[in-house]
Amino acid sequence: MTRSYDLVVLGELNVDLILTGDTTPVWGQHEKLVDDAQLIPGGSSMIFACGAARLGLRTAYVGVIGEDVFGRLMRDHLEAMGIDIQHVIVDPHVRTGVTVHLTAPDGDRAMLTYLGSIAALRAEQIAPDLLRSTRFLHAGCYFLQHALQPDLPGLFRAARAAGATTTLDTNWDPEERWDSGLQAVLTETDVFLPNAAEARHITGVASTEQALLRLADVVPTVAIKCGADGAIALRGPERAIQYPPRISPLDTTGAGDSFDAGFVAGLARGLSLRESLALATACGSLSTRAMGGTAAQPAWDEAWNVANTLLRTR
Repeated sequence: MTRSYDLVVLGELNVDLILTGDTTPVWGQHEKLVDDAQLIPGGSSMIFACGAARLGLRTAYVGVIGEDVFGRLMRDHLEAMGIDIQHVIVDPHVRTGVTVHLTAPDGDRAMLTYLGSIAALRAEQIAPDLLRSTRFLHAGCYFLQHALQPDLPGLFRAARAAGATTTLDTNWDPEERWDSGLQAVLTETDVFLPNAAEARHITGVASTEQALLRLADVVPTVAIKCGADGAIALRGPERAIQYPPRISPLDTTGAGDSFDAGFVAGLARGLSLRESLALATACGSLSTRAMGGTAAQPAWDEAWNVANTLLRTR
């Protein structure tokens, strides 16, 4: 069956305001100067979609934006990346979401988010034909997708029935409940892509290894991002571990989303679990070379060259 897309992404669209330097606020109407400020397209799912498109996947996006300057910025960026935006919904009754990133000199970060359109996507806004037109269906930033959460298991079930592979990244749960119907979604998920802290919270276990095993009992393929320690993955009896290349990061915003893009691109190309994990690790690491989540995302040749080096030096 010929499909229009390699990947359809369901997710949030918001801008990121990244402040760097001494970003700790001083209350009492104190004004502080920071080293730098950048307003860039953001959102976990958007960064993932851009990374996948850079790697050559035919990608379409489904999300909600407001009828405002930030919304136009998001549409223009997706279109410039070659992503199909005909399914992006412009809602004049909401404002496009914003996340303020406070980046400390030691690299640590804190984030303040105005949800706005981030939480507005609803299942009835997703055309059923779209689920039958793609090889992979990805949902990102699950814990912020309040309107979509109840119906996501059914959407994933329909996509799988049509022959698509479903992939999921939850990101952090701001309410720290770590459920919101997630267990029902995981039963319809083919590939799960949490980071180590998220995996431990979702499973309620103390170690990343325990979390990997528990998640693999439910989801056929699990890849867990472990930051500077690399990543681990499990698919049935097939297991892989990958350490990252030596890259001095400038900004780690969205590195996990670029990792996800590399992993899905590897699967889409028919790579093995180990090869896909190496490609994902390369993509996540290379994306940290510039500010923001998308500016330094690699194209296929660069990412695969770094992945091959990782595979040879393991």
